[in-house]
Amino acid sequence: MKPLKAKDIKGVWTTLLLNINADKSIDFNKLSQQIDYYINTKVDGIYSNGTATEFYNQTEKEYQKISTLLADKCNAANMPFQIGCSHMSPIISLERVKFATKLNPSAIQVILPDWFPPNRQTQVSFFKKIAEVANGIGIILYNPPHAKVILQPEDYEDLISKIPEIIGIKTAGGDDNWYQSMEYVFSKVSVFIPGHFLASGIKKGAYGSYSNVATINPLATKKWYELCLSDMDKALELEKRVLLFLDQYITPYITEKKYPNHACDKFMASIGNWGGFMNDLRWPYIGIPKEDIEIVRKECQKIIPEFFEF
Repeated sequence: MKPLKAKDIKGVWTTLLLNINADKSIDFNKLSQQIDYYINTKVDGIYSNGTATEFYNQTEKEYQKISTLLADKCNAANMPFQIGCSHMSPIISLERVKFATKLNPSAIQVILPDWFPPNRQTQVSFFKKIAEVANGIGIILYNPPHAKVILQPEDYEDLISKIPEIIGIKTAGGDDNWYQSMEYVFSKVSVFIPGHFLASGIKKGAYGSYSNVATINPLATKKWYELCLSDMDKALELEKRVLLFLDQYITPYITEKKYPNHACDKFMASIGNWGGFMNDLRWPYIGIPKEDIEIVRKECQKIIPEFFEF
């Protein structure tokens, strides 16, 4: 694949999810089938090694095998793809970028160093080195809501002015004031917001989503994006029901029961029942109980039946 420009990064991008064997190893056969499914679904793009791919809990040998598998299949199918090169260690992240650039990804994703909160000088130093090693491949700045430094619109504006290799941002979004403050950033780079705010985010200027909602059903989520372009009122009505489902049946697993976010991603994939997923996470993290799947699936079918039509 040729590296993408900012204006080309839009729509619904789906994440790789790891199926975990009984011995806590990665089931690469299931991962291969998952990539094939995404390609056949014709989503706008695929990305690896975000939070849902448990990037922080892989050996480098596993990281390279996951990245190579994705690259081989996407390059053969002309499917846009991004390789996540994130790590809490900036040195490991840099080494992952060096490896990823050999695989011809459309772009790479990185987080800021995450052991000590990096100040602006450190942020710029980090991205300059990443950009140098990326060798012309665009950088997606991933700033998750639990990062030690939560970037504000003025921070994004400063960083993209100093590091032109940053072509996209993966962010938790914000309120109307946040969108207004992000107008300059929107004009320069691709800005993706969370999957459950797909319609309202696009209406306010976002380019698309690296989508958590797509874990329920990638094809249904792609069709929701198409609805955003053709009938925003209907797309916003669907968003209200997506948010209702998440607020009532998914968010409490995080806020009350203290499961990690990626446990919910795998749980929603199990609810959607499209990829043969199991809820197991890599040690030492614990997945949501399997007996909850059918209970929550029934509620999901009632609230957002569109996600079970395909």
